Amino acid sequence: MLRQVADGVLIHESEFCQSNAVVVQGQAGVLLIDPGVHADELDCLASDLADSGQTVVAGFSTHPHWDHLLWHSGLGSPPRHATARCAATARDRLAGGVDAVAKAAGIPEQVPLDLLGLITGLPAETARIPWDGPHVRIVEHQAHAPGHAALVIEERGVLVAGDMLSDVLIPMLDLNGTADPIEDYLTALRLLEGVAGDVDVVVPGHGSVGGTDQVHARIDQDRAYVRALRDGQDLSDPRVGPSAKRGWEWVNNVHTGQLQRLAQRNDGGTT
Repeated sequence: MLRQVADGVLIHESEFCQSNAVVVQGQAGVLLIDPGVHADELDCLASDLADSGQTVVAGFSTHPHWDHLLWHSGLGSPPRHATARCAATARDRLAGGVDAVAKAAGIPEQVPLDLLGLITGLPAETARIPWDGPHVRIVEHQAHAPGHAALVIEERGVLVAGDMLSDVLIPMLDLNGTADPIEDYLTALRLLEGVAGDVDVVVPGHGSVGGTDQVHARIDQDRAYVRALRDGQDLSDPRVGPSAKRGWEWVNNVHTGQLQRLAQRNDGGTT
């Protein structure tokens, strides 16, 4: 079911990791960001849009992780955009075939993969998504995944954060593809802080939508987590430990894994 979070901006939440697909209404149709995740949910999303007389005229993937590269035949065949680096990364990862990606990533069987990753990279330095609708500014960075983009829907005051600024997920560093994942993440948070004054709503890739009071609070919380990792400080974060949201206890394993991987990097070991 679609739920409005701002004027002309709606979300469709998946049961899978509380994933948020974002619908932005334009002049001739809608922009669809990160649709997902299970087949029945994509069926529902396509039906909801069709029943309301809205055609998908453009798509966008915020980053090259499988749950942000999905599509459904009922959504039509509009151009599906991403940053150039995101698209190149997705293409490289899919070079061995969808089945290999599904096996390596442990993708659930109920996820449709026939249209996985069929995205086209926008020219480097593209500032806005090309479509006939509200201006959607692209804020590219290298935190979490190569070519990750946050989107600012300028006329609606909405920040689509991709896999950042979540109330349930901790910052997940790109520990394989970058030389300095800590600094990459802090740089990305500074970029988001630079646009935060223009937004009233933040939509994370996974988790709850936040209002005006949450935008800066979530940036500060993510920054505190990353700095604690960097400096070896004791962590005080409600998303980790016994205070983790029910059903999200596995985030503790993510945190432990990041600590171990960073320690190996700092010691000069292999990962």
